[in-house]
Amino acid sequence: MPRPAITIIGSGFAGLCMAIKLKEAGWHDFVILEKADDLGGTWRENTYPGCACDVPSPLYSFSFELNPGWSRLFSPREEIWDYLRACVGRYGLAPHIRYGKAVSMLEFDDERQRWRVSTADGESFETNAVVSGVGALHIPSFPEIPGRERFTGPAFHSAEWDHSVDLNGKRVAVIGTGASAVQFVPVVAEQAARLHVFQRTPPWVQPKPDVAVSDRMRRALRVPGAARAVRNSIYWLLETRALGFTVDPALMKVQQRVAERHLARQVADPVLRAKLTPDYTIGCKRILLSSDYYPALTRDNVEVVTDGIREIKERSIIDATGAEHEVDVIVYGTGFKVVDALNDQRIVGRNGLKIQDAWRDGVEAYLGVSTAGFPNLFFLLGPNTGLGHTSVVFMIEAQVRYVMDCLRLLSRTGARALDVREEAQRTYNERLQRRLDRLVWHKGGCTSWYLDEHGRNRATWPGFTFEYWARTRKVKPEVYELIGPSRARG
Repeated sequence: MPRPAITIIGSGFAGLCMAIKLKEAGWHDFVILEKADDLGGTWRENTYPGCACDVPSPLYSFSFELNPGWSRLFSPREEIWDYLRACVGRYGLAPHIRYGKAVSMLEFDDERQRWRVSTADGESFETNAVVSGVGALHIPSFPEIPGRERFTGPAFHSAEWDHSVDLNGKRVAVIGTGASAVQFVPVVAEQAARLHVFQRTPPWVQPKPDVAVSDRMRRALRVPGAARAVRNSIYWLLETRALGFTVDPALMKVQQRVAERHLARQVADPVLRAKLTPDYTIGCKRILLSSDYYPALTRDNVEVVTDGIREIKERSIIDATGAEHEVDVIVYGTGFKVVDALNDQRIVGRNGLKIQDAWRDGVEAYLGVSTAGFPNLFFLLGPNTGLGHTSVVFMIEAQVRYVMDCLRLLSRTGARALDVREEAQRTYNERLQRRLDRLVWHKGGCTSWYLDEHGRNRATWPGFTFEYWARTRKVKPEVYELIGPSRARG
């Protein structure tokens, strides 16, 4: 492979957005490394039945590539995947994508001031800058349950759905009740003879205002300015939800009442309703949207088990009370390794600094994009840039614009690389964590995947998205150390 100036890892929303903006700026010397044999990231990986977006599609798309043709307000996974393919075609990205290229190692060469990229198939090459768009929702997380490997029937994670397994007439166990489970449980409930849903902590669920988009509406959205107006309206509507996340957990009461009414309307049985009522403030864990999850749990063939799991046997699950549940298939809806996803990578920066050592006290980055000791390495959807109330695509676009400004700074000054100053990163993250300490993820009374092993939130942004947009609008050169030739500076 020729030595590209810029290497992008991943071909989901983040990687493709970076590639599009490079091309628009006239920078064509880049490559996109994709571990799989097709593009799409999360929307390629997750093929479970019922998989769809839980953010309105007019907002869960690029602001510069609006799609007036969505079939539903919350589009199914296949349409999002098709949208990403269309973006690749429209912006001529196909020649830049290398499939089957899982990155195994990134190592910064202090002398040459370049990154050496190694892939799992044995290839190695140099590049000036690396943009990591690997995302967070792609490494399945399995629970540590005694006997899990003993089970002799089909068992798989929702992110690795085994479509060869016919669930019709089977006794199925679903372990976990997160964002994926609320989408596939209603489908599985209709197929299975018996469904056991093992719930550790109930989620707060609000109704999903999903509607089909009529042909007439789609035609109307093609009128110049119409799709943009709809997108803007949805953006500001969802941004109002951030008040409880960013200002004071007490402001989540309105959101909680919506969820409580939804549960009361859909579950008449007081015993089941009590099982499904969370004991923590809404927003502490991810708020889920579904209008068919609760009805599925009220079916005669569905049992909600809240006693915890003691062990898994060859053909059954033993709960904490000792009761045995005989099952033919186990589906794990237990989410992803989010905070650990970045920390597991093999990345070596300046002076042999390993990413694990840089992050021994917790995963962090300046603006979620740059980490001290790792010049010209940029993270998209990095630490503390996830959201609880709106579309992460908005965050991706803000970050990509910021990375482009970093690259222009290099071009303008003639420097080879830029490395965020340690004191700037530390000051930024200390303020960030102080802010997070008083918000719902810490004060809401739950544990969640937002928190690391130290109980620190390393996943979510604690503010409004327009605030993040403003902070990333322009690079502050004084925050970075410029490395390499300096003849052109000043």
